[in-house]
Amino acid sequence: MEKRTTILDFQAKCDKGEKLVVVTAYDYPMALAVDAAGVDAILVGDSLSTTMLGRPSTLSATMDEMIHHTKAVARAVKQALVIGDMPFLSYQLGLEDALENAGAFLSEAGAQAVKLEWCPQAPEVTSFLVENGVPVMGHVGFTPQHVHQWGGYHQQGKDKAGATRLLQQAKTLEKAGAFAVVLELVPPVIAQKISQSLKVPTIGIGAGPHCDGQVQVFHDMMGLLPDFHPKHAKAYLHLHEEIKKAVQQYAQEVRSGKFQPGS
Repeated sequence: MEKRTTILDFQAKCDKGEKLVVVTAYDYPMALAVDAAGVDAILVGDSLSTTMLGRPSTLSATMDEMIHHTKAVARAVKQALVIGDMPFLSYQLGLEDALENAGAFLSEAGAQAVKLEWCPQAPEVTSFLVENGVPVMGHVGFTPQHVHQWGGYHQQGKDKAGATRLLQQAKTLEKAGAFAVVLELVPPVIAQKISQSLKVPTIGIGAGPHCDGQVQVFHDMMGLLPDFHPKHAKAYLHLHEEIKKAVQQYAQEVRSGKFQPGS
């Protein structure tokens, strides 16, 4: 049996200066491939609301949906650390509710940790969850669950006050017991300063090359959404076009009477 990555391995790699690789996944075959590629962690992101379910934002993701998809991912994974993303209002309404929801990711869905976005309750919730045996990854900078507050998808921490705020938030989450902190849409120079100020790993997305690791959305990397090309992503394949061509070839063979299974 392959050794599963733990939060201690995460920290040990960071301490050695090894970059951490994180990718999202949302179902069994996707997780099989990502895990086999040797990533350090798989995030079952609430981004499934947009990537898998076609919604305009992450705000509609529910606990039932997150647990359902996390179960599928966890069944496939043999090596990577699986992190479940706490959806909107699953941790902001009280400590007991937050623990029940976070606990479901571990006890029911098979994750080894959860991620939660910065909010006024985040430090207290993080501390409470960690004290009760739930590893927590924090998230500062642009927080998608606050997209309406931010007025869209905008870089955060561009001025001195904003940069100071992000640094304080990241330090606060570290002090509360977070084992890592995601930095999203943060100026690279600020992300570098935060990374140098924390002992726990920083995981960047649209935050430059100086973070301790990077996270990318699977669908962005694979080119599965042809009309969505975020600046912070890099497409390594263009699967939408390849899938379309394959289905068109199949349709042509069926319509011409040439289709033969297994040929």
